[in-house]
Amino acid sequence: MPEDPSNPQGPVPVDPALARGLTEPRYTRGQLLKTAAAGLGASALLSACGVAGTQAKKTASTTNWAAWWKKQKPTTTLDFANWPLYIDTKHGKHPSLEQFTKATGINVNYYEVIQNNAPFYAHIAPTLQAGQSIGYDIVVMTNGWYLTEILDINKWATPLDMSQLPNFVKYASPLVKSPDYDKGNQYTVTWQSGFTGIAYNPKLTGREITSVHDLWDSKFKGHVGMMSDNTELGSVGMLALGIDPATSTRADWNKAAQLLNKQKRDGLVRQYYDQSYIKALEQGDTWITQAWSGDVYQANNSGYPHLKFVVPKEGVMVWHDNMLIPLHAQNPVSALKWMNFYYQPKIAAEVADWVNYVAPVPAAKPLLVKQDPAVGKSPLVFPTSEMNSAAHGYYTFKDYADFQAWNGVFNPIIQA
Repeated sequence: MPEDPSNPQGPVPVDPALARGLTEPRYTRGQLLKTAAAGLGASALLSACGVAGTQAKKTASTTNWAAWWKKQKPTTTLDFANWPLYIDTKHGKHPSLEQFTKATGINVNYYEVIQNNAPFYAHIAPTLQAGQSIGYDIVVMTNGWYLTEILDINKWATPLDMSQLPNFVKYASPLVKSPDYDKGNQYTVTWQSGFTGIAYNPKLTGREITSVHDLWDSKFKGHVGMMSDNTELGSVGMLALGIDPATSTRADWNKAAQLLNKQKRDGLVRQYYDQSYIKALEQGDTWITQAWSGDVYQANNSGYPHLKFVVPKEGVMVWHDNMLIPLHAQNPVSALKWMNFYYQPKIAAEVADWVNYVAPVPAAKPLLVKQDPAVGKSPLVFPTSEMNSAAHGYYTFKDYADFQAWNGVFNPIIQA
Protein backbone atom coordinates (compact mmCIF):
# COMPACT_ATOMS: atom_id res chain seq x y z
CA MET A 1 0.00 0.00 0.00
CA PRO A 2 1.31 3.52 -0.74
CA GLU A 3 2.50 5.75 2.05
CA ASP A 4 0.17 8.60 3.00
CA PRO A 5 2.44 11.64 3.47
CA SER A 6 -0.15 13.25 5.77
CA ASN A 7 -0.35 10.21 8.04
CA PRO A 8 2.86 9.37 9.90
CA GLN A 9 1.17 6.33 11.37
CA GLY A 10 1.55 4.34 8.20
CA PRO A 11 0.00 3.46 4.85
CA VAL A 12 -3.51 4.21 3.78
CA PRO A 13 -5.80 1.30 4.72
CA VAL A 14 -7.18 -0.69 1.83
CA ASP A 15 -10.78 0.20 1.17
CA PRO A 16 -12.88 -2.55 2.79
CA ALA A 17 -15.35 -2.57 -0.08
CA LEU A 18 -12.55 -3.52 -2.45
CA ALA A 19 -11.98 -6.78 -0.62
CA ARG A 20 -15.50 -7.71 0.28
CA GLY A 21 -17.42 -6.08 -2.54
CA LEU A 22 -17.22 -8.71 -5.26
CA THR A 23 -16.63 -12.06 -3.67
CA GLU A 24 -17.92 -14.28 -6.46
CA PRO A 25 -15.29 -16.38 -8.25
CA ARG A 26 -16.53 -14.91 -11.53
CA TYR A 27 -14.01 -12.09 -11.25
CA THR A 28 -10.27 -12.05 -10.68
CA ARG A 29 -9.56 -10.35 -7.37
CA GLY A 30 -6.03 -9.52 -8.41
CA GLN A 31 -7.33 -7.26 -11.15
CA LEU A 32 -9.24 -5.23 -8.58
CA LEU A 33 -6.26 -5.02 -6.24
CA LYS A 34 -4.01 -3.70 -9.01
CA THR A 35 -6.59 -1.08 -9.90
CA ALA A 36 -6.99 -0.03 -6.29
CA ALA A 37 -3.30 0.46 -5.64
CA ALA A 38 -3.12 3.16 -8.26
CA GLY A 39 -5.91 5.20 -6.72
CA LEU A 40 -5.43 5.14 -2.96
CA GLY A 41 -2.67 7.71 -2.79
CA ALA A 42 -4.52 10.27 -4.86
CA SER A 43 -7.64 9.88 -2.76
CA ALA A 44 -5.71 10.24 0.46
CA LEU A 45 -4.12 13.43 -0.80
CA LEU A 46 -7.51 14.84 -1.70
CA SER A 47 -8.67 14.14 1.85
CA ALA A 48 -5.48 15.37 3.46
CA CYS A 49 -5.59 18.62 1.56
CA GLY A 50 -9.15 19.15 2.67
CA VAL A 51 -10.81 19.20 -0.71
CA ALA A 52 -13.77 21.41 0.03
CA GLY A 53 -16.67 21.95 -2.29
CA THR A 54 -17.32 25.49 -1.12
CA GLN A 55 -19.72 26.27 -3.93
CA ALA A 56 -21.42 22.91 -3.49
CA LYS A 57 -21.90 23.55 0.24
CA LYS A 58 -23.42 26.92 -0.56
CA THR A 59 -25.69 25.34 -3.16
CA ALA A 60 -26.79 22.58 -0.80
CA SER A 61 -27.51 24.94 2.08
CA THR A 62 -29.43 27.56 0.08
CA THR A 63 -31.40 25.41 -2.36
CA ASN A 64 -35.06 24.71 -1.71
CA TRP A 65 -34.87 21.09 -2.78
CA ALA A 66 -38.61 20.45 -2.73
CA ALA A 67 -39.10 23.30 -5.18
CA TRP A 68 -36.03 22.19 -7.15
CA TRP A 69 -37.44 18.70 -7.66
CA LYS A 70 -40.77 20.09 -8.86
CA LYS A 71 -38.93 21.95 -11.61
CA GLN A 72 -37.04 18.88 -12.87
CA LYS A 73 -38.36 17.50 -16.13
CA PRO A 74 -38.37 13.82 -17.10
CA THR A 75 -35.78 12.66 -19.62
CA THR A 76 -35.30 9.44 -21.58
CA THR A 77 -31.75 8.72 -20.40
CA LEU A 78 -30.09 7.34 -17.27
CA ASP A 79 -26.32 7.12 -16.78
CA PHE A 80 -25.66 4.55 -14.04
CA ALA A 81 -22.17 3.89 -12.58
CA ASN A 82 -21.69 0.68 -10.61
CA TRP A 83 -19.13 -1.98 -9.65
CA PRO A 84 -18.32 -4.86 -12.03
CA LEU A 85 -20.59 -7.92 -11.89
CA TYR A 86 -22.99 -6.23 -9.51
CA ILE A 87 -26.29 -6.55 -11.37
CA ASP A 88 -28.23 -9.38 -12.98
CA THR A 89 -26.65 -10.37 -16.29
CA LYS A 90 -27.79 -12.74 -19.00
CA HIS A 91 -26.15 -13.11 -22.40
CA GLY A 92 -24.29 -9.85 -21.85
CA LYS A 93 -27.45 -7.89 -21.05
CA HIS A 94 -29.12 -6.84 -17.82
CA PRO A 95 -32.75 -8.03 -17.66
CA SER A 96 -33.72 -5.68 -14.83
CA LEU A 97 -32.51 -2.65 -16.78
CA GLU A 98 -34.26 -3.87 -19.92
CA GLN A 99 -37.51 -4.18 -17.97
CA PHE A 100 -36.99 -0.66 -16.64
CA THR A 101 -36.58 0.70 -20.14
CA LYS A 102 -39.68 -1.13 -21.33
CA ALA A 103 -41.75 0.18 -18.40
CA THR A 104 -40.53 3.79 -18.46
CA GLY A 105 -39.08 4.52 -21.91
CA ILE A 106 -35.80 5.49 -20.22
CA ASN A 107 -32.67 4.12 -21.88
CA VAL A 108 -29.91 3.15 -19.45
CA ASN A 109 -26.21 3.62 -20.11
CA TYR A 110 -24.70 1.23 -17.59
CA TYR A 111 -21.03 1.67 -16.68
CA GLU A 112 -19.01 -0.82 -14.60
CA VAL A 113 -16.42 1.77 -13.66
CA ILE A 114 -16.17 1.60 -9.87
CA GLN A 115 -13.35 -0.74 -8.85
CA ASN A 116 -12.87 0.77 -5.40
CA ASN A 117 -14.36 3.71 -3.50
CA ALA A 118 -11.03 5.50 -3.04
CA PRO A 119 -9.83 5.93 -6.64
CA PHE A 120 -13.37 6.54 -7.85
CA TYR A 121 -13.73 9.33 -5.33
CA ALA A 122 -10.35 10.73 -6.39
CA HIS A 123 -11.55 10.66 -10.00
CA ILE A 124 -14.84 12.50 -9.47
CA ALA A 125 -13.87 14.92 -6.72
CA PRO A 126 -12.17 17.60 -8.89
CA THR A 127 -15.17 17.73 -11.22
CA LEU A 128 -17.65 18.02 -8.38
CA GLN A 129 -15.50 20.64 -6.72
CA ALA A 130 -15.61 22.62 -9.95
CA GLY A 131 -19.42 22.49 -9.88
CA GLN A 132 -19.72 20.30 -12.96
CA SER A 133 -21.51 17.08 -13.86
CA ILE A 134 -19.43 13.90 -13.51
CA GLY A 135 -21.48 12.27 -16.29
CA TYR A 136 -23.37 9.84 -14.04
CA ASP A 137 -26.86 10.19 -12.59
CA ILE A 138 -26.42 7.33 -10.10
CA VAL A 139 -23.23 6.11 -8.46
CA VAL A 140 -22.90 3.24 -5.98
CA MET A 141 -20.59 3.77 -2.99
CA THR A 142 -20.01 1.96 0.27
CA ASN A 143 -20.59 3.58 3.63
CA GLY A 144 -17.25 4.78 4.95
CA TRP A 145 -14.96 7.78 4.81
CA TYR A 146 -15.33 8.50 1.08
CA LEU A 147 -19.11 8.43 1.19
CA THR A 148 -19.00 10.69 4.25
CA GLU A 149 -16.85 13.15 2.30
CA ILE A 150 -19.46 13.25 -0.45
CA LEU A 151 -22.52 13.47 1.78
CA ASP A 152 -21.43 15.49 4.80
CA ILE A 153 -18.04 17.11 4.30
CA ASN A 154 -18.43 18.47 0.77
CA LYS A 155 -22.21 18.23 0.21
CA TRP A 156 -21.81 16.73 -3.24
CA ALA A 157 -24.98 14.62 -3.30
CA THR A 158 -28.49 15.67 -4.33
CA PRO A 159 -31.07 15.25 -1.55
CA LEU A 160 -33.65 12.66 -2.58
CA ASP A 161 -37.34 13.40 -3.10
CA MET A 162 -38.82 10.59 -1.02
CA SER A 163 -42.28 11.29 -2.42
CA GLN A 164 -41.00 9.76 -5.68
CA LEU A 165 -39.75 6.63 -3.91
CA PRO A 166 -42.93 4.95 -2.62
CA ASN A 167 -41.50 1.48 -3.20
CA PHE A 168 -38.56 2.24 -0.94
CA VAL A 169 -40.92 3.51 1.75
CA LYS A 170 -43.11 0.40 1.41
CA TYR A 171 -40.62 -2.40 0.81
CA ALA A 172 -37.21 -1.41 2.18
CA SER A 173 -35.86 -3.54 5.00
CA PRO A 174 -35.51 -1.85 8.41
CA LEU A 175 -31.83 -2.74 8.05
CA VAL A 176 -31.40 -0.11 5.33
CA LYS A 177 -33.71 2.63 6.56
CA SER A 178 -32.13 5.69 8.16
CA PRO A 179 -28.57 4.34 8.61
CA ASP A 180 -26.16 6.16 10.90
CA TYR A 181 -24.22 7.62 7.97
CA ASP A 182 -27.37 9.01 6.29
CA LYS A 183 -30.14 9.60 8.78
CA GLY A 184 -33.56 9.61 7.17
CA ASN A 185 -32.06 8.43 3.85
CA GLN A 186 -31.64 12.04 2.92
CA TYR A 187 -29.15 11.21 0.16
CA THR A 188 -28.96 7.45 -0.34
CA VAL A 189 -30.88 4.21 -0.71
CA THR A 190 -29.13 0.87 -0.38
CA TRP A 191 -28.20 -1.21 -3.40
CA GLN A 192 -26.89 -4.32 -1.61
CA SER A 193 -25.60 -5.14 1.87
CA GLY A 194 -23.48 -7.72 3.65
CA PHE A 195 -22.48 -8.89 7.12
CA THR A 196 -19.07 -9.21 8.74
CA GLY A 197 -19.17 -12.02 11.28
CA ILE A 198 -17.25 -15.22 11.94
CA ALA A 199 -16.67 -18.24 9.71
CA TYR A 200 -15.25 -21.51 10.92
CA ASN A 201 -14.59 -25.14 10.09
CA PRO A 202 -16.40 -27.26 12.72
CA LYS A 203 -14.26 -30.27 11.81
CA LEU A 204 -11.21 -28.36 13.06
CA THR A 205 -12.63 -26.27 15.89
CA GLY A 206 -14.28 -29.37 17.32
CA ARG A 207 -17.25 -27.37 18.51
CA GLU A 208 -19.76 -24.79 17.46
CA ILE A 209 -18.75 -21.13 17.51
CA THR A 210 -21.12 -18.68 19.18
CA SER A 211 -19.10 -15.70 20.41
CA VAL A 212 -16.64 -13.08 19.25
CA HIS A 213 -14.52 -14.20 22.20
CA ASP A 214 -13.90 -17.48 20.38
CA LEU A 215 -11.41 -15.51 18.29
CA TRP A 216 -9.40 -15.19 21.52
CA ASP A 217 -9.62 -18.89 22.49
CA SER A 218 -6.15 -20.30 23.21
CA LYS A 219 -7.27 -23.69 21.84
CA PHE A 220 -7.14 -22.14 18.36
CA LYS A 221 -3.66 -20.67 18.82
CA GLY A 222 -2.00 -20.02 15.49
CA HIS A 223 -5.16 -20.79 13.55
CA VAL A 224 -7.18 -17.60 13.99
CA GLY A 225 -7.71 -15.36 10.97
CA MET A 226 -8.19 -11.63 11.50
CA MET A 227 -8.76 -9.00 8.83
CA SER A 228 -6.16 -6.57 7.59
CA ASP A 229 -8.91 -4.03 6.99
CA ASN A 230 -8.58 -1.84 10.06
CA THR A 231 -12.25 -0.88 10.05
CA GLU A 232 -13.25 -4.52 10.48
CA LEU A 233 -10.43 -5.25 12.92
CA GLY A 234 -11.21 -2.31 15.19
CA SER A 235 -14.94 -3.00 15.08
CA VAL A 236 -14.62 -6.63 16.20
CA GLY A 237 -12.35 -5.54 19.02
CA MET A 238 -15.07 -3.23 20.29
CA LEU A 239 -17.77 -5.89 19.93
CA ALA A 240 -15.66 -8.12 22.14
CA LEU A 241 -15.71 -5.38 24.79
CA GLY A 242 -19.46 -4.83 24.50
CA ILE A 243 -18.96 -1.47 22.80
CA ASP A 244 -21.16 -0.39 19.87
CA PRO A 245 -18.67 0.69 17.17
CA ALA A 246 -21.15 3.20 15.71
CA THR A 247 -21.18 5.25 18.92
CA SER A 248 -17.62 4.55 20.06
CA THR A 249 -15.10 7.11 21.28
CA ARG A 250 -11.35 7.39 20.80
CA ALA A 251 -10.94 5.99 24.30
CA ASP A 252 -12.95 2.96 23.19
CA TRP A 253 -10.68 2.53 20.18
CA ASN A 254 -7.64 2.37 22.45
CA LYS A 255 -9.31 -0.23 24.67
CA ALA A 256 -10.09 -2.36 21.62
CA ALA A 257 -6.51 -1.98 20.39
CA GLN A 258 -5.19 -3.26 23.72
CA LEU A 259 -7.37 -6.37 23.45
CA LEU A 260 -6.33 -6.96 19.84
CA ASN A 261 -2.66 -6.51 20.70
CA LYS A 262 -2.98 -9.10 23.46
CA GLN A 263 -4.51 -11.54 20.98
CA LYS A 264 -1.51 -10.92 18.75
CA ARG A 265 1.10 -11.22 21.52
CA ASP A 266 -0.45 -14.51 22.66
CA GLY A 267 0.23 -15.97 19.22
CA LEU A 268 -3.41 -16.64 18.42
CA VAL A 269 -3.43 -14.85 15.07
CA ARG A 270 -2.06 -16.76 12.12
CA GLN A 271 -2.26 -13.73 9.83
CA TYR A 272 -4.11 -10.47 9.18
CA TYR A 273 -5.76 -11.32 5.89
CA ASP A 274 -7.13 -9.48 2.92
CA GLN A 275 -9.54 -11.37 0.65
CA SER A 276 -7.24 -14.40 0.90
CA TYR A 277 -8.70 -15.25 4.30
CA ILE A 278 -11.37 -17.41 2.66
CA LYS A 279 -8.74 -19.55 0.91
CA ALA A 280 -6.89 -19.98 4.21
CA LEU A 281 -10.11 -21.21 5.81
CA GLU A 282 -10.87 -23.56 2.93
CA GLN A 283 -7.37 -25.04 3.09
CA GLY A 284 -7.42 -25.49 6.87
CA ASP A 285 -4.67 -22.95 7.59
CA THR A 286 -7.19 -21.17 9.78
CA TRP A 287 -9.93 -22.85 11.76
CA ILE A 288 -11.86 -19.72 12.69
CA THR A 289 -11.75 -16.28 11.09
CA GLN A 290 -13.43 -12.95 10.64
CA ALA A 291 -15.49 -13.31 7.47
CA TRP A 292 -17.84 -11.61 5.06
CA SER A 293 -21.15 -13.34 4.55
CA GLY A 294 -20.95 -13.31 0.74
CA ASP A 295 -17.65 -15.20 0.79
CA VAL A 296 -19.04 -17.99 2.91
CA TYR A 297 -22.13 -18.25 0.72
CA GLN A 298 -19.91 -18.67 -2.33
CA ALA A 299 -17.62 -21.15 -0.55
CA ASN A 300 -20.62 -23.27 0.45
CA ASN A 301 -21.58 -23.47 -3.21
CA SER A 302 -18.05 -24.09 -4.46
CA GLY A 303 -17.06 -27.32 -2.76
CA TYR A 304 -16.92 -26.28 0.90
CA PRO A 305 -20.44 -26.85 2.27
CA HIS A 306 -19.08 -27.68 5.74
CA LEU A 307 -17.87 -24.13 6.42
CA LYS A 308 -20.21 -22.14 8.60
CA PHE A 309 -20.95 -18.44 8.98
CA VAL A 310 -22.18 -17.33 12.37
CA VAL A 311 -23.59 -14.16 13.86
CA PRO A 312 -21.93 -14.11 17.27
CA LYS A 313 -24.00 -13.28 20.33
CA GLU A 314 -22.18 -9.96 20.70
CA GLY A 315 -23.44 -8.87 17.29
CA VAL A 316 -22.38 -8.60 13.67
CA MET A 317 -21.24 -5.68 11.53
CA VAL A 318 -23.36 -4.69 8.53
CA TRP A 319 -22.17 -2.68 5.53
CA HIS A 320 -24.15 -1.12 2.70
CA ASP A 321 -23.41 -0.18 -0.90
CA ASN A 322 -25.54 2.85 -1.66
CA MET A 323 -27.10 4.51 -4.67
CA LEU A 324 -26.84 8.30 -4.68
CA ILE A 325 -27.43 11.10 -7.16
CA PRO A 326 -24.38 13.40 -7.44
CA LEU A 327 -24.87 17.12 -7.72
CA HIS A 328 -25.28 18.41 -11.29
CA ALA A 329 -26.63 15.07 -12.54
CA GLN A 330 -28.25 15.60 -15.94
CA ASN A 331 -31.10 13.09 -15.43
CA PRO A 332 -32.10 13.19 -11.75
CA VAL A 333 -35.73 12.24 -12.38
CA SER A 334 -34.60 9.15 -14.27
CA ALA A 335 -32.35 8.28 -11.33
CA LEU A 336 -35.26 8.44 -8.90
CA LYS A 337 -37.39 6.36 -11.23
CA TRP A 338 -34.76 3.61 -11.31
CA MET A 339 -34.37 3.63 -7.52
CA ASN A 340 -38.11 3.26 -7.12
CA PHE A 341 -38.29 0.60 -9.84
CA TYR A 342 -35.52 -1.45 -8.23
CA TYR A 343 -37.31 -1.55 -4.87
CA GLN A 344 -40.13 -3.60 -6.35
CA PRO A 345 -39.88 -7.14 -4.91
CA LYS A 346 -39.80 -8.73 -8.38
CA ILE A 347 -36.87 -6.63 -9.58
CA ALA A 348 -34.96 -6.86 -6.29
CA ALA A 349 -35.38 -10.64 -6.46
CA GLU A 350 -33.90 -10.81 -9.95
CA VAL A 351 -30.83 -8.85 -8.89
CA ALA A 352 -30.41 -10.83 -5.64
CA ASP A 353 -30.61 -14.11 -7.52
CA TRP A 354 -27.55 -13.12 -9.51
CA VAL A 355 -25.38 -11.15 -7.06
CA ASN A 356 -26.16 -13.19 -3.90
CA TYR A 357 -25.70 -10.34 -1.43
CA VAL A 358 -28.09 -9.26 1.30
CA ALA A 359 -31.14 -7.94 -0.53
CA PRO A 360 -32.66 -4.70 0.79
CA VAL A 361 -36.20 -5.86 -0.06
CA PRO A 362 -37.41 -8.69 2.24
CA ALA A 363 -40.59 -9.13 0.15
CA ALA A 364 -38.37 -10.48 -2.63
CA LYS A 365 -37.74 -13.63 -0.60
CA PRO A 366 -40.95 -15.60 -1.35
CA LEU A 367 -40.46 -14.94 -5.05
CA LEU A 368 -36.93 -16.33 -4.94
CA VAL A 369 -37.91 -19.29 -2.77
CA LYS A 370 -40.07 -20.40 -5.70
CA GLN A 371 -37.61 -19.39 -8.40
CA ASP A 372 -34.30 -20.40 -6.80
CA PRO A 373 -34.76 -22.03 -3.36
CA ALA A 374 -31.03 -22.18 -2.60
CA VAL A 375 -30.78 -18.39 -2.79
CA GLY A 376 -34.25 -17.59 -1.48
CA LYS A 377 -33.84 -19.66 1.67
CA SER A 378 -30.31 -18.49 2.46
CA PRO A 379 -30.05 -16.27 5.56
CA LEU A 380 -26.97 -14.75 3.93
CA VAL A 381 -29.23 -13.24 1.26
CA PHE A 382 -32.40 -12.78 3.28
CA PRO A 383 -31.26 -12.52 6.91
CA THR A 384 -33.49 -13.55 9.78
CA SER A 385 -34.98 -10.94 12.09
CA GLU A 386 -32.51 -12.13 14.74
CA MET A 387 -29.61 -11.39 12.42
CA ASN A 388 -30.97 -7.95 11.64
CA SER A 389 -31.48 -7.11 15.29
CA ALA A 390 -27.88 -8.14 16.02
CA ALA A 391 -26.45 -5.88 13.30
CA HIS A 392 -24.21 -2.96 14.21
CA GLY A 393 -23.27 -0.04 11.99
CA TYR A 394 -19.69 1.17 11.60
CA TYR A 395 -18.33 4.32 13.16
CA THR A 396 -18.98 7.35 10.94
CA PHE A 397 -15.93 9.61 10.85
CA LYS A 398 -16.61 13.23 11.69
CA ASP A 399 -13.70 14.64 9.69
CA TYR A 400 -10.33 13.65 8.25
CA ALA A 401 -8.57 14.08 11.60
CA ASP A 402 -11.01 11.56 13.02
CA PHE A 403 -10.21 9.17 10.17
CA GLN A 404 -6.48 9.60 10.78
CA ALA A 405 -6.91 8.95 14.49
CA TRP A 406 -8.61 5.61 13.82
CA ASN A 407 -5.82 4.64 11.42
CA GLY A 408 -3.21 5.61 14.01
CA VAL A 409 -4.77 3.31 16.60
CA PHE A 410 -5.38 0.20 14.50
CA ASN A 411 -2.81 0.25 11.68
CA PRO A 412 0.16 -0.61 13.94
CA ILE A 413 -1.53 -3.87 14.99
CA ILE A 414 -1.68 -5.04 11.39
CA GLN A 415 1.71 -3.72 10.28
CA ALA A 416 4.07 -4.80 13.03
